Order: sequence, then C-alpha cells, then structure tokens
Amino acid sequence: MNTSVSHTIGQQQAAPTSKKLALGATVNIPPRRLDFEFSTDSERYYYDNNPYLSSFLTTLSSLFPAGESFFVESVRHYRERISDPVLKAQVAGFIGQEAMHSKEHDAFNEMATRQGYPVDKLDRDVSKLLSFVQKTLPKSMQLAATVALEHYTAIIAEMLLRDPEVQQKFSAEARQLWLWHALEENEHKTVAYDVYEQMVGSYALRVVTMAVATVIFFAVTFAFHGRMLAADGQLFNLRQNWKAFKYLWNGKKGVFSRLLPQYLDFFKPSFHPKDHDTNALLAQWKEILFAKEGLLYNQLKNKSAVGVH
Repeated sequence: MNTSVSHTIGQQQAAPTSKKLALGATVNIPPRRLDFEFSTDSERYYYDNNPYLSSFLTTLSSLFPAGESFFVESVRHYRERISDPVLKAQVAGFIGQEAMHSKEHDAFNEMATRQGYPVDKLDRDVSKLLSFVQKTLPKSMQLAATVALEHYTAIIAEMLLRDPEVQQKFSAEARQLWLWHALEENEHKTVAYDVYEQMVGSYALRVVTMAVATVIFFAVTFAFHGRMLAADGQLFNLRQNWKAFKYLWNGKKGVFSRLLPQYLDFFKPSFHPKDHDTNALLAQWKEILFAKEGLLYNQLKNKSAVGVH
C-alpha cells in the first residue's frame, strides 16, 4: 500500500460509525477517541531523556499507521464469512481500535517529522513494503502475518502495563499515548488469532509466518532506527547507544529480550493469546485511565459510545 493509500484507509477508519463503536463496546473492545495533540514543543527525548531509546520508540511508531491498516484489511477480508456473532462484534471493535491507533500515531509521527526525524519517509517505505505483501501473498498468509505481529504488540503492551519502572521513564505526554495503546492492544489481542483459527487454522503456516515475520520485522526496525539516529546526529554516539542497546536487549534484564519466553509460547501447537491472562491488569488500567478521575477521562471524546459516563 503506498503512502497515499495507507492514509486514505486510515482516514476511512478514523471515524467508525456509532453502531460499530457500540458493537465493539459490547464485547469489551471499545474504540476510544482521544484526539491527542502534539507540537514541536513536545519533548524530543521523551523516554528517559535518552536519544537512542526515544528514537527507537518513534521508529516503532513510524510502523503503526500503515501496519495497522494492513492488520485491519487482513481481518476485514474474512469478516463476512464469520458466523459467530460474538467474534463478529470483536472484529468490529478490533477494526475501530486499530483505526484510532493509526490516527493517533499519525499525529505523533507528524510531530516527530516536524522535529527533523524522517518518520514520513519511513512511513512511505513501510507502506511500499506492505503494498508488495498485499499484492503477492495469499490472504491466509497476510492474516497469519497479522496474528504474528499482534502477538508482538500484545506481549510488549503487557510488559508496559506491568512495569512501573518502564512507565516512569516516559514523559507525561508520551506516556498517555503509549499506555492507552497498550491497554487496547491487550483488549483485542485474541481477535485476529480467533479469526485465523476459524478461517485458516494451519499451525504450520502460523509458525513459519512468525519466523519469517520476525526476521523482516527486526531487519526493518533496526534499519529504520539507524536512519533515525543518523538524522538526529546520534548514530556514532557509540557509548550512549551501546548502553541503551543493552538496556533493551541484555538477556533476562533487557526490557525486550526478557519477553523471549512469552514470544516462544506462540510456537506451541496449543497456544492461544488468552493463555497470557491480562484480565485483572486490564480492569486495573481501565480504572487508572478512564474512571472519572482517570488520567484520560477528560480527553475521551466519545464517552457514551464506549460505555464511560
């Protein structure tokens, strides 16, 4: 999908109908509209005041608008064939939430582009890659890729919601965006998987696609991050970058490398995303973010549509 197509899809998804919003809310997957606003005054090094770590997270954000549009289209392809009314409602919630994620990360990415990062160019490049995938791979493999990458987002989001040390390293403004996104990724983490199991169901395709998706994801992320660091004049700040790299990837202590056991669960024939039980965690964070005194209650634009009063 080229950049213009990606953003057209994003615009179409960004305002789900009230009926779809309500449908998602009935199965606890409510698409919440928040309308985050970011400016060039937003903190540049918003994670631990660290250029490497902040630009790494912005690199991930650069993948989201086109990536989540891809996820939506891969699931939407099967929607009319789903007979289970609960799963159909969950799909509506999934599509609505992912549309909102694309919209909000577009706003975040535009701010980062204005700050001098090449996020617009990264968005263009990942859109081209996903357009190639959509044109060449069968729909079953596209859905399998969505399932694989949704597993990544789910385990990373769970880590963020569980780890107060990681949360506190964000600036206040960025923390709100990433916590909201993490909450909703865990609310809909079973949807693409359940659609895949009903419509495709191949264990071999699921795990082979995960292995291939992992290689491509890391290759793209590290290449894109190098471009971000270069644009920021930080690529050859070797001491700082090595220390930050170890923070992310240093075995059991690394913020991301410690997720390896949860990642590997995906390769079990019996695996299901609900095996990682986050029900109590989600209930806690819905209160923290969206109760009347919650961090994001006043920012929520569609309170009645998502069951918040």
